[in-house]
Amino acid sequence: MLKKYFLYGLFLFLLPTVLHAAIRLPSLVGNNMVLQQNDSVTLWGWANPSEKITVYTGWDNKTATVTTSGDAKWAVKVHTPAAGGPYEIRLKGANEIVLKNILIGEVWLCSGQSNMEYSYYNGIRQIAAELPVCSNNNIRFFNIPKTTAVCPQDNCPGAWEVCDSNSLKPFSAVGYFFGVKLQQSLGVPVGLINASWGGTPAEVWAPEHLVKDQPQLSEAAAKLAPAAWWPHQPGYAYNAMIAPLLNFNIKGVIWYQGEANVKTAATYAPLFTGMIQSWRDAWHKQLPFYYVQIAPFTYEKENEAALLREAQTRSSALSGTGMVVVYDVTDNVKDIHPQDKRTVGNRLANWALGENYGKTGFTWKSPSFKAISIRKNKAVLRFSNVPTSLRINGKVPVALYVAGADKVFHEASAKVEKDALIVWSHKVEKPVSVRYGFSNTAIGNIFSLEGLPVGPFRTDSWPIAQ
Repeated sequence: MLKKYFLYGLFLFLLPTVLHAAIRLPSLVGNNMVLQQNDSVTLWGWANPSEKITVYTGWDNKTATVTTSGDAKWAVKVHTPAAGGPYEIRLKGANEIVLKNILIGEVWLCSGQSNMEYSYYNGIRQIAAELPVCSNNNIRFFNIPKTTAVCPQDNCPGAWEVCDSNSLKPFSAVGYFFGVKLQQSLGVPVGLINASWGGTPAEVWAPEHLVKDQPQLSEAAAKLAPAAWWPHQPGYAYNAMIAPLLNFNIKGVIWYQGEANVKTAATYAPLFTGMIQSWRDAWHKQLPFYYVQIAPFTYEKENEAALLREAQTRSSALSGTGMVVVYDVTDNVKDIHPQDKRTVGNRLANWALGENYGKTGFTWKSPSFKAISIRKNKAVLRFSNVPTSLRINGKVPVALYVAGADKVFHEASAKVEKDALIVWSHKVEKPVSVRYGFSNTAIGNIFSLEGLPVGPFRTDSWPIAQ
């Protein structure tokens, strides 16, 4: 009899839990979202342990079922068709949730520091001009507010919004122009997730273990000073602004960051490439990763930006990555935030269109230095990514220098021979090294005939103090 009363009392105790069990969804899984097309995508959330969840997908009129684990978590994979919509998704357990206005298309993550974050509210004039004409049901935004955590999180604040003059104002200008170019070129819906934070070093976007387990990275991270406006501890932004996205299938990443790491350029390449690989491992896919080389600016110490750009160039050796060169969009080297975000977004989009979507008829790779040889008193430089020829915009090259064995650099003259640059100076009898755009503020004028700037470079590896 006592046992009977005990069980009855236990039932009464548990009854409110059973009755109030409810499917709960992360903020990423919601109305207006875009799901990656022609792929397997995960829908996930929480509910009562052992609760059966039925998921109906409107694009194929199919249902899938899953049972919530003892940890109150559930996840189900569904297959998406080619781009289209809008569709509904219905989830039914103890309660029912209907998600509406779902599109199938291409999903990209936009991340980095302030040059990715900057929006209408930061005075980007190109966005102000877009507001009257930006409304587009086939572009959707998910904006993640600045958040940190000491360990990886499984949810983040935010909501999917249709692109219009209100939702565009707080969104990344670079991300928007990237998305517009993709949407117009592909003719499919585009979903953009913005996880960016001005002033942040790359360490905060990498998993903590990546930095802490490598002495050289840990030592460099220890040099990062606390600030009033952004975190500096390794992993803090990753835990709160990237980890919650890992279940959500994305196509790739665009990235604009590096200014906060100019004082530790020597370790940036292993940090950055390690971060990219860690994101790929976390998403379980070889994410395309396209990034922007930092622009000219009057940094505190000589050549620190040049060394960071050099590290960014080396990082492009990692497969599936691509770097956009942007010194030509700078109109004020005393402003670390160039106003021209459209060109940057378009160049990033061209990388994706050329590499991932098979589009042709345009060039997306900047010419990059390949080899040097000496012809009497001249240096002959060869470049890759030159479809037709190089060109010098103007009568003489700018930010081009040559040095002999004495390591003293002099302004150089140059002429173009298709994909080669012939460089000399009457002050250098036998050239040994050539540098182009290799300073904090250099704005060069050597381009491909197709209009893309030659990436800054140096042909030597002479030590430069940091």
